[in-house]
This record gives sequence, structure tokens and C-alpha cells, in this order.
Amino acid sequence: MSGYEDLDPVESQEWQDAVQDVIERDGADRAHFLLDRAVQQARAAGAMLPFSATTPYQNTIPTDDQVEFPGDLEIEGRIRAINRWNAMATVVRRNKESSEYGGHIASFASSAAMYDVGLNHFWRSRSAMHGGDLVFFQGHVVPGIYARSFMEGRISAEQLENFRSEVDGSGLSSYPHPWLMPDYWQFPTVSMGLGPLMAIYQARFMKYLHSRGFIDMADRKVWCFLGDGEMDEPESLGAISLAAREGLDNLIFVVNCNLQRLDGPVRGNGKIVQELEGEFRGAGWEVIKLLWGRGWDELLEKDVTGRLRQLMDETVDGDYQTFKSKDGAYIRKHFFGKYPETAAMVEDMTDDEIWNLRRGGHDTQKVYTAFKRATEVKGQPTCLLVKTVKGYGMGTAGEGQNTTHQQKKLAEDQLRAMRDRFKIPVSDEDLPKAPFVQLNNAQKAYLADRRKALGGAFPVRHWRDTPKLEIPALDKFEKELKSSGDREISTTMAFVRILTTLLRDKKIGRRVVPIVPDESRTFGMEGLFRSVGIWNPLGQTYTPQDRDQMSYYKESADGQVLQEGINEAGAMADWIAAATSYSVHGEPMIPFYIYYSMFGFQRIGDLAWAAGDSRARGFMLGGTAGRTTLNGEGLQHEDGHSHILAGTIPNCITYDPTFQFEVAVIVQHGLQRMFVDQEDVYFYLTLMNENYQHPDMPMGVEQDIIKGLYRLEEVKKPTKKHVTLMGSGTILIQAMKAAAMLKEDFGVSAEIWSAPSLNELARDGQDALRHNRLNPLAEPKVPFVTEQLERSSGPIIAATDYMKNYAEQVRGFIPEGRSFTVLGTDGFGRSDSRVNLRRFFEVDAAHIAAAAMVDLYKAGAVSKTDLTKALSKYDIDGNKPNPRLA
Repeated sequence: MSGYEDLDPVESQEWQDAVQDVIERDGADRAHFLLDRAVQQARAAGAMLPFSATTPYQNTIPTDDQVEFPGDLEIEGRIRAINRWNAMATVVRRNKESSEYGGHIASFASSAAMYDVGLNHFWRSRSAMHGGDLVFFQGHVVPGIYARSFMEGRISAEQLENFRSEVDGSGLSSYPHPWLMPDYWQFPTVSMGLGPLMAIYQARFMKYLHSRGFIDMADRKVWCFLGDGEMDEPESLGAISLAAREGLDNLIFVVNCNLQRLDGPVRGNGKIVQELEGEFRGAGWEVIKLLWGRGWDELLEKDVTGRLRQLMDETVDGDYQTFKSKDGAYIRKHFFGKYPETAAMVEDMTDDEIWNLRRGGHDTQKVYTAFKRATEVKGQPTCLLVKTVKGYGMGTAGEGQNTTHQQKKLAEDQLRAMRDRFKIPVSDEDLPKAPFVQLNNAQKAYLADRRKALGGAFPVRHWRDTPKLEIPALDKFEKELKSSGDREISTTMAFVRILTTLLRDKKIGRRVVPIVPDESRTFGMEGLFRSVGIWNPLGQTYTPQDRDQMSYYKESADGQVLQEGINEAGAMADWIAAATSYSVHGEPMIPFYIYYSMFGFQRIGDLAWAAGDSRARGFMLGGTAGRTTLNGEGLQHEDGHSHILAGTIPNCITYDPTFQFEVAVIVQHGLQRMFVDQEDVYFYLTLMNENYQHPDMPMGVEQDIIKGLYRLEEVKKPTKKHVTLMGSGTILIQAMKAAAMLKEDFGVSAEIWSAPSLNELARDGQDALRHNRLNPLAEPKVPFVTEQLERSSGPIIAATDYMKNYAEQVRGFIPEGRSFTVLGTDGFGRSDSRVNLRRFFEVDAAHIAAAAMVDLYKAGAVSKTDLTKALSKYDIDGNKPNPRLA
């Protein structure tokens, strides 16, 4: 307590001596135990003892606990020096050709020892004997990982020469991209903040698979490498409490604390290591700090006054960065020189010796000890905070400088300084070329032996041996292919029935992973609680409030549902883990992520792109979709654009089905493409909560549903007054009502076309145009939408519950000479009844019918009198404000 007077200094000293005695006899852990018990006792008696989230600014692991290094320090040091050089050369050589290519040198320079130790001693590749470790590499370090693979013979010099030049297929991706390098990278990173979030859920899903008997997790680990600047992303820290709560002791974060962001210090006026230690320790993680290399051990041992420790604690990061951008003389004066006691400690050291006092992340032995300790932690995740120098070894080219992240080129004198510092075998004559350096035979053999002991090459992505699944045939969904009769149901209800059928399937049922972010009852899925259970590694240690009900809230250690709470980002990360299980674990799982569509792509769009890059396979279901379907919820809940956003992701296949048979056909087709044909695509379906009657599936339309457009209702003998009404989702029902109104009111015949996927129609049309442009002398391809609509006649009116852009995509493929009018829901959502909302956004049956009459009038098919009557009957107000701007 501040200002507290020591009433009995002798007694106080006796307590301190007793603690020191315990440490000397039984170790620091025993002292920790006793002090913790004493603190608990004092708090129970009412003592107000403050909690300290941080420990002194020192290494967590004492020098006495440092373990013996199992490798050859000398040969590993030489290999690492060459690796540093080749990583630098990869970027420098590329930018000699053109500064367009970019790349990063400084991040790997600061973390080379950590990756070296991991690849030589910890990260096991998947084999028949072991499931393999998972590593999320920090995105900016990839030149060093490529350089390592070059030295191992996995990557050629030509590929290094073509770093960041991928168009012809011979180059290397700028960052970890499974899409671009499918046999190499396991996970996409560098969209900062997503790596840590996805790593947490990968570790969690590994435990899920283990609990359910799909894998033997054994001692597999998920390692995630981060930058201290990256920890400012909300996603980086957003799920750390979950990792601790669920005891993810298979998870290790390694935060490279080089104290610099991309433009300057992370915490110039503070200490990022201490800040992160407090956050992770407070969340329940084991925290291991590695700040100082071996050179500091002797100085700390001589620090009998505690002044050096005090100096370490009070020096801020901005100064620590400045010290490493200067030299030993500067450090002597401005760091050690602050106090007479610390100045005296280094008076016998030369400036070079002071300069060579390394930070912990550059000390191979200490890195190994820290990594080993992290792998031995039980019951909680581990965060390693490792202090390094950004641009270590780059000297005047950027070591510890604010500009180092942007450094792409090195002058000849800078290359020479790096060559001499790391003793790289490059001649003065070759120096300007920054040539790649090969290992000698002994060094190659050493690397080969290390990787052989760890199961093989790393990183590597396994996918070619993924087993195919035996999926149910379409007739397994017989009920959904038939009419609902007089019963009105929603497509959400139909999907739940389809999902239930899949869960009961003997071949694939146990591979289905339902994922819901706390809205199961909204989607009518509460029946799954009891039938398959909610996964919880602790099971259910309490009696649920609704235990006496049929669908009570049942949690189970072998449950199948992943219930993520109010957490769309976490649920999406969970879905990615399940959707990549086929490559990560060799176990194809079938995830269905069900959520409010408004809280999908616009909220987790970056993760949706990461899913595409990850080659994810699974289903995303946007529930209560559409701008006018979810009545009463207002602007923040009503989705009129998710299909447009989803359509930007190249391998995301999207559908807006109206009827249950469409849902069944699409789901069964998706299963075929992803888990039998093994295409790297994923499916997005929108589902509605509006109830209406569903017809029988017309014969022979299955393939047309998949392609995106089929005729639902045909007019055998169309009149002169004839239109084609086209739509999707619940607005197709409005088009069907409009057809009945037009026939009854004005004798207009209308055929109905369902367009389950305007995105797929647009892609097909664009592909046809591209083919015709590149092959002008070949037989022209005709877009599918063109072929289909040529079977119809009259003006075409397309209406959906989404922005007009969704349907406008196909305007260029409408048969020549046909008018095409698009109705959609541009603007902000709002609360009201479905009737009023559809009227407001001009997509109700009356507006569809009126649009048809306008086009018929323009075509000369109806009179001005009929048009005037129609506008009056359907209450069309030409002066009504535009809903997009209202």
C-alpha cells in the first residue's frame, strides 16, 4: 500500500529471508505456491491486496532453468546466417528488376532464430506416425521461409528469382496463400488480426475432433506467430479469453516484440511487453517472457543493488528502439549512464561488447528453452513474448529504424556490411548481385536430418489424399422435393429438415458440423440440442433450466453442435477450421454455419475471403435474409446486399432459393462438388423465415436450378399481352401473385421463372463473353441465361429482395430486343410489416404488376387507358420519394 510505514523492519526482513530460503532449497515454484496461499488467506481476512498483472521486465525462465540445446549451435548459426542472407537477397534481387514487387526484409531479420529453432526442433510434419503441428506464419517473414526451403532443395533459385511474380505459375506468393501455393502453405495470414483468431479456433476444433473420435490429438500444437504491432487489431485479442476458458493447452502464441509497427514504435511512451503480459495473464494464459540474451545474465547477476533491474523496468520502448539504431557508445551513455551503479557495471566492457548484448529473441539457446517450456504447459494456452530488434543484422540499412519495414533495396556498402557481419561466402565481385548462397554438404545433411526426425518437409499442405465421402442421393430428400400441400413453411424450416436428414445419415451424419452463433431457436434448430448435443469439452456440469422440456439445452463432451454465443467472427473462424479439416487433419468435415444474413459478409468479410484463400469447403446459411423478409427488425438486421458481397469471392457459390426443393437440390449438389468431386469451393445460401406453400419440383429442372434459372410456370399459349416475371427468394412469391393480378385485371398472361442464383448466371455469362473474345473464330458460346430466356417472350421483369445490382448483373445477357426491368431493395432497411416494407421498396406484387404494364405499354401491347387504370389500381405514386435516399 502506497505510503505504508514498516512497523517492524526486522520482522519484514525475516519474511524476505524465509522466502529466499525457500527459493534456494525448493525453487521459485514452491515459493510461488506458499506466497499464493498466504495472499489468499490475507484476502479472506479482508486485506485489500492489489493484483499485479505483470512481472518484472526480465526473462520468465531463470538462467538456472535453461535446458541443454539438443542441436549443433555452431552449424545452426551458420545455416541461419545464410538463411538471413538469402531472405534478404530474395527481396533485393526482385526489386533490382522493379520496385513494383516490394517485399519485406526486416521482419524475418528480427525473428530468424525463432523460425530456425521451430523448424529444426519443434514443428512436426503430418505422417503415418503423427498428425503434425500447425503453424500460422507471420505474413511478412515469408522470404525467410522460402529461403529456408531453397536451402533444403524444396524451392528452386528460379522460384526465388520470381518472388511475387505469380502470373506464369513459376513464382512465389507474396504472403502465405493456400490458394496460390496449395501444396505449401497451410493457412493464409497477413490480413492482420485474422491469424490469431483463426489459430485459436483451429486449436479448439482440434479438441472437438479429438473429443468426437476423429483424430488422436496427442501432443499436437497450433503455433501462431504475430507481431507486437499486430496485437492492436481487435481480432488479435478478441478470443483469448475463450482459449483460456476452454483450456487450449495445444495453442502457443509467439509475439515477436521488436517494438516497432510499420511506421514507428508500437508503444513509444510505454512497454508493449508489459501491456501484453497483463492482457494475456489476466485472461488466464501462461505467459513466458524472453527479453534478454545470455550476455545480460552476468550483468544481472552482478546487480546487487537492483538498479539495473529498475533501469530495465523504467526504460520505455521508444528509447529501447533508439538504442539499437545507434551503437555501443550511445547505449553506454544513454542507458547504462543513467545511474552510477549501472555505469560502473559496464566500465570494463568495450563499446562493441555493449553493442553485442543481444535481446532474447536472438539467443538460440534461450529461444529453445522458451519453446520447450511452452510445449510442456498443461491446462492453459501459452503466450511467448519475445523481444527482438526489427531489421536485426541490417545495420545502417534499417536496424531498429522507423523506415526499416519499407526497406526493399540495399546499397553495395550495406550489402558488404551484412556480408561481413554474418561471414557470408560472397566475393566482392559478386556482391552487387546479392547472389543466393547454397549450403555445403554437411549443412544440407544437418537440415535433412532435422526434418527427417520431425516427420518430413515443413511447411506443407496435405490435400491430395483426402478421402471422398459417400453422400446421399437426391431422393433421400423426398419430402422436400414434394409439395407442402396446404401447409405453409419457410425455407429455413425446410433447411432444418434437410440438415436433420444429413445428421441421421449413416455414412456422413457424424461428419456434419452445425455452427450457430446463439440463434438456434430463431432458426428452429433447438431440436438439435437434444438429438446431437452442443459440444463443450467439460460436458454439462449443471442442471439446465429447461431440463424437463423435449429440446432442453444439452451440452456434451461429444456433442456435435458448435454454439458460439453472440460471436459471428468466432463462429466464422470455427467454420473455417471445420471447412479446412480435410487438408489440416485429413478428415473431411461438413460444416453448416447458420446466422442472420445481415451479420455475415458485411461483418466478417475479411474472414470470408480468408476462407476462399484457405480452399474451405462447406455451407454458409444466411438466415432471415432479404431486405423485407425480416419484418420489424429494422436497418441493422435487414440484408439486401449479402449476395453482392458474397459474389465478389471467386470460389463462393451463392443461391437465393424460394422453395424447399431448390434448397434440397442445391445442398445435395454442394455435397457432390465439395466432398466427392473435391472442388475447392464453398456455398452460401440465403434462407427466409416467411411461411408459404411450396409446390412439387417440376420434372427435369435439377441442373437448371444449379445453373441459376428455370421455368416454374409456363404459359402454353401466350397472348399478345404477355410478360416474363423472374425472381428469387420470397419476392418470387410476389411475382407469382403479380401474375395472377395481371391475368385477372387486364388479361395479361405471365410465365414465372425462378432465378436461384443471379450470381452464377452472371459468372456464366461473363465466361461466355470471355471465351468469345479470346476465340473469335470458334463457335460462339451462348450464356445460359440467354438460352433460357429465349424460350420465353415479352418484356422481362426481375424482382428480388436485394439491391438492383444483384439482378442488373445479367442485363447484358438478356436476349436481343427484349426489355429488362429490375426491381430491388436499394436503401437502408427499416422496421415495419412485410406488406409495408415491400410497398416501400417497390418490390411487392402491385409494383411488379405495374412494371409489367409499363413495359407492355412501351411495346404497344396495352393501351394508354389500360396503363392508366393499372397505375391507379395498383396505387403507383410517381412522386413517391426514392427509397434509396429516404
